[in-house]
Amino acid sequence: MNTRMICRVLGWILLILAGLLLLPLCVGLLYREPVLHFLLTALLSAAAGFLLTRIRPRTTAIYAREGFVIVGLGWILLSLLGALPFVLGGSVPSYVDALFETASGLSTTGASVLSNIEALPRADMFWRLFTHWIGGMGVLVFLMAVMPMSGEHSMHIMRAEVPGPSVGKLVPRVRKTATILYLIYIGLTLLEAVLLLAGGLSLYEALLHAFSTAGTGGFSTRAASVGGFNSLYLESVITVFMFLFGVNFNLYYLLLLGRWRDAAKNEELHWYLGIIAASVLLLSLGIRSLYGSFGTALRHAFFNTAALISTTGFGTVDFTLWPEYCKWILILLMFCGGCAGSTGGGLKLSRLMILGKSMAASLRQMLRPRSVNRVQMDGRRVEDGTVRAAALFFSFYMALLLLFSLLVSLDGCDIATSFTAALSCLSNIGPGMTRAIGPAGSFAFFSVRSKLLLSLAMLLGRLEIYPVVVLLSPRTWRK
Repeated sequence: MNTRMICRVLGWILLILAGLLLLPLCVGLLYREPVLHFLLTALLSAAAGFLLTRIRPRTTAIYAREGFVIVGLGWILLSLLGALPFVLGGSVPSYVDALFETASGLSTTGASVLSNIEALPRADMFWRLFTHWIGGMGVLVFLMAVMPMSGEHSMHIMRAEVPGPSVGKLVPRVRKTATILYLIYIGLTLLEAVLLLAGGLSLYEALLHAFSTAGTGGFSTRAASVGGFNSLYLESVITVFMFLFGVNFNLYYLLLLGRWRDAAKNEELHWYLGIIAASVLLLSLGIRSLYGSFGTALRHAFFNTAALISTTGFGTVDFTLWPEYCKWILILLMFCGGCAGSTGGGLKLSRLMILGKSMAASLRQMLRPRSVNRVQMDGRRVEDGTVRAAALFFSFYMALLLLFSLLVSLDGCDIATSFTAALSCLSNIGPGMTRAIGPAGSFAFFSVRSKLLLSLAMLLGRLEIYPVVVLLSPRTWRK
């Protein structure tokens, strides 16, 4: 274990956090609000980061174990320190609540313990939604984009942080891959902000909702979320961008290279669009009687399908009042999540496709034992190791989902509340499927124990389980 290099990278992370905290500080100065809580947190983060970066490792090599530990510890440190401004500023007096809110922001979950959101100072509101943007692409991907790291070994960090069953390089150099990803991310964020500005939002609200959409998070400046704007144009823009941020970013790179046909042939994209179309149609038919016209039903079905399959979690209506079969469609979308390599959460569509094709291949093998049945994606064979990894991740995911559901139920919650709270946090979605934790509810009523457990579930979901499991495993720290 290269402990010295781990400490050094963690120091860089804390220095980046200190720099990021200057943005809400500037917002506070602009609106003439107190900013001492951001200044103190930034100084603390900078001081700790400076001390850690003074540690000189014997070698800069980073392997798989170090990559998992760096990512796991890095995100925990970001959550712990990122919660301090809320507590020091008094907007969230309880540190556990502040930690829950920050973990929800950084993991792009969007579950909240706050009710009177509009009462937050503008600087604190900016930090709350900006954490979605930070967590969407990942601070360590940003670190690799702006700082030279240990050559090919830095790929272990990217694989540990970027969601998806497999992570590769867009170009030969890892640093350039990270830079390309962030430039696409920034470009799409700015494009959405401009379109929201055109719809009448202030620069402040346009930027914040673009941050939240880009990270597929779901925090809003309003308690009623996007429904508070009551604007078809704004809903349409946000809906389109929720879909876009749920797509594999590699496809956008292909589009930039002019390889439109290669991007259009992507099998995962076809399934993504097909699931969206089928869900919108089925939901529209199911809720038509609730809204008086098929057009209005289509509008709400389209927005909420986008919100849940991309795991953004914005709200326009309370879908917990919808018919039961509609709720089940939404729950299945929560399980599914976005594409691999997107900022969305969930199991990831590509994993489900691999598992489904593997099951079909196994069935064909049973019927025709001498036949050769291979799992293929986009016309290429999927390696057996990738199939096993997808099955193992699914097993881990389901085991953790049931475990967290059981532990949360100790608060006396009903099955639907405890199960969908765990599902919402593990899939990084935000709202659950009952009135208590739905779009009109909050997670404030949970006990301190459950809030900490759900915060852990959010980080497990965002980092796709392994970094946190490796970090907490005693074997990781043995020589």
